[in-house]
Amino acid sequence: MKIKRDTVVKPLPLAELIKKHEKLWRLTLPNSFLNFIKENNGVKVEGATFECNNRGYAVERFLCIVDDIENHPKGIYDIDVVFSQIGERLTDNEDLLGAEVLPIASVFAGDFVCLDFRTDKNNPSVCIWSHEESGEFEPVTYNVADNFTEFLNGLYEPK
Repeated sequence: MKIKRDTVVKPLPLAELIKKHEKLWRLTLPNSFLNFIKENNGVKVEGATFECNNRGYAVERFLCIVDDIENHPKGIYDIDVVFSQIGERLTDNEDLLGAEVLPIASVFAGDFVCLDFRTDKNNPSVCIWSHEESGEFEPVTYNVADNFTEFLNGLYEPK
């Protein structure tokens, strides 16, 4: 995976801002993802392909965490913005407060790579969320990796 350094969204998120978002989402982000986003907030990538469910996916960019979403030029790529746009399609629980499936990267064609906290709140797996197959309160996801580190290590450059 090639990280396009000139696309890192600044300012990088500080611990206070991350904690604010975790409280809003009612979850704790795994250290592997935190370490990544603290250096690569919202970064575009090349050669970040993975396979899942007999399909190939290409990560376009990782989402970011920004403080002033409305006034930040990259605010549309904020995790919370994306979550608020598709949140009812990420859960089957109408009464859920917070998040169970959190988008962290966009892939070609409108799907999202997500951290999936549904089975393990402390060690989320990584899944792909299918926008075409998902409906309101009817999410369709496919497991990609057991954790974020495994996901990153499994990305490859297409031939």
